[in-house]
Amino acid sequence: MSYSIALNFEDGVTRFIDCGEDEKVLDAAYRQRINLPMDCSDGVCGTCKCQAESGDYKLIDEYIDEALTEDEAEQGLVLTCQMVPKSDCVISVPVASTMCKTGTNAFKATVKELRRYDDAAFELFIDANGSTPSFLPGQYVNIVVPGSEDHRSYSFSSAPGESMGFLIKHVPNGLMSNWLANGAEPGIEVDVTGPLGTFYLRPVTRSLLFLAGGTGLAPFLSMLEVLAKQGSTQSITMLYAVTRDQDLVLVDALEAYAERLPNFSFMTIVADQDSEHPRKGYVTHHLEPSMLNDGEVDVYLCGPPPMVDAVNDYMKDNNMTPANFYYERFIHSV
Repeated sequence: MSYSIALNFEDGVTRFIDCGEDEKVLDAAYRQRINLPMDCSDGVCGTCKCQAESGDYKLIDEYIDEALTEDEAEQGLVLTCQMVPKSDCVISVPVASTMCKTGTNAFKATVKELRRYDDAAFELFIDANGSTPSFLPGQYVNIVVPGSEDHRSYSFSSAPGESMGFLIKHVPNGLMSNWLANGAEPGIEVDVTGPLGTFYLRPVTRSLLFLAGGTGLAPFLSMLEVLAKQGSTQSITMLYAVTRDQDLVLVDALEAYAERLPNFSFMTIVADQDSEHPRKGYVTHHLEPSMLNDGEVDVYLCGPPPMVDAVNDYMKDNNMTPANFYYERFIHSV
């Protein structure tokens, strides 16, 4: 038996390795040509210290307190030279991927399907030419626009292990939008790099509040699919805000998740004051203190910079302090 270990480097690169059930993470990484930091490999120097963010594991009792104190171990810090996983794990590595003689994974994929939602968005599905790449729900990849040398970044809207899906905003005269509208057809090959990003679903131990702006809905669809498959019983509330009525896409998908996840609820918000939508304005106009569950909530936000800043300011002004606040700012490139 082997386990999947996600190594998240501080430059946003994630690499996945396989680790045997009796194998140390440091050894598994070196076996797969990823040189994690280390000096001694004997539990003495502490150079290989990392943060275990999720998963079950044991630490072999062959290290000294100066390398890893009892308090550090209780906080989830580990020595990869003494860490033996007992499940799939996510590990935060406090150096750049280039320092470990690795980098972003690159692969080729083929367009499988393209759906268009008027002038609001596209939904692109691609299949890797080979094994399906691993990623954490919420992460993104860079896709090179065919016929150019430029890439655009998009979050997965699909769950790991499935055909890769992406929800892409229609940008007038945008490089990717023009290709999707005029050149994308099933069978066309694209170059992809990733996964990337520190915005991903952490272990769920309390209520969740999801705040999505426009096509920032994409990573939450990935997270919801994973939570549905896990049978999550935690309360999940989503606020999905857009500019125009026609920008409200994939609401039917959210309704389907509400059926699969009894503790999931969502509301949609439209900024256009001329809209007849029952909830108008911005996310902060509909963010209620009760949604913060007296601080016992993990908040995830994906949207444009003004939305991220507005939510940050709103929570500070109203003394709302969630247990954790994870966010992803994105700008739609032309």
